[in-house]
Amino acid sequence: MFTRAIPALAAALIAATPLAAQDTTINFALDWRFEGPSAPYFLAIDNGHFAAEGLSVEIAAGQGSLDAIPKVASGAFPLGFADINSLIRFLDQNPGAPVTAVMMVYDSPPFAIVGRVSQGISGIEDLEGSILGAPPPDGAWAQFPILAAVNDIDVSTITVEPVGFPTREPMLAEGNVDSVTGFNFSSYLSLARLGIPEDDITTIMFSDHGVALYGNAVIVNTDFAEANPELVTGALRAIARGVSDAIADPAAGAAAVIDRNPAGDLELETRRLQLALDANILTDYVIENGMGRIDADRMALALEQMQLTYEFQGEIDPALYFTDAYLPEAEVLMIAP
Repeated sequence: MFTRAIPALAAALIAATPLAAQDTTINFALDWRFEGPSAPYFLAIDNGHFAAEGLSVEIAAGQGSLDAIPKVASGAFPLGFADINSLIRFLDQNPGAPVTAVMMVYDSPPFAIVGRVSQGISGIEDLEGSILGAPPPDGAWAQFPILAAVNDIDVSTITVEPVGFPTREPMLAEGNVDSVTGFNFSSYLSLARLGIPEDDITTIMFSDHGVALYGNAVIVNTDFAEANPELVTGALRAIARGVSDAIADPAAGAAAVIDRNPAGDLELETRRLQLALDANILTDYVIENGMGRIDADRMALALEQMQLTYEFQGEIDPALYFTDAYLPEAEVLMIAP
């Protein structure tokens, strides 16, 4: 359980003295393994964007969106990448924790249900009466009750089968479940790689069915940010340029990932990156307004939807969960397909 004593001490040490010019190495906590969608951060290293901001960035793999949040809140990692919905609940349960989101990356969350047409799942209307495989720590499973509530799905008719991450897609491929919760750019490709024809795969995006939630964002330790605002803005500028590089050349982005994960498959990670770019990053809103920001009305609706399934303990305040104060100049944030 997160306690305030440890992060308060760590944050105090961070905030005591702004980083000197010669001491610019910072740690960045990813939410997951080194896969295609993490390419922008590695491209920001390889293409010199972090270096141009006077930063040397060490990127660490994660074990899920919840993993990065306490790492950043404790001060062990000044910056990270995490699901903003998990961050909102964390801050509600740990008031005063020094962590907030500073740049939205997945304007459309990757939450999805991936099913098989041959198992009777062609659309959201087919979920009732089916068998759904769901890893208990899965981010999409955590938000499934919102999808169900918004779409009047009778969850009592669904048999939920707890599965592990390694067995999720194999169980679907073997027909032991009809669909699984997961991320659109992971479960789909994992299932196809197991030999399931792609025309037998259905992807039900939460965002296509009335769920207003945002996805993953860059998060920061707020004490670190207050002491080093220019460093944080520089890091976000470098990340935005890394995103632009990934859009311009997804294969190069995937190659940067494979350099750190030689066991990976270049073609697979290129496709995974392209799926994330198309479905989660390059939304109509981002193309028109630039990446990084949030829409206040949409965030208000998202918080309303969260209350369908989560009882807040404290005051609901969007300012606690996200700030655009550290975003770089608008032209850097304008990205295009």
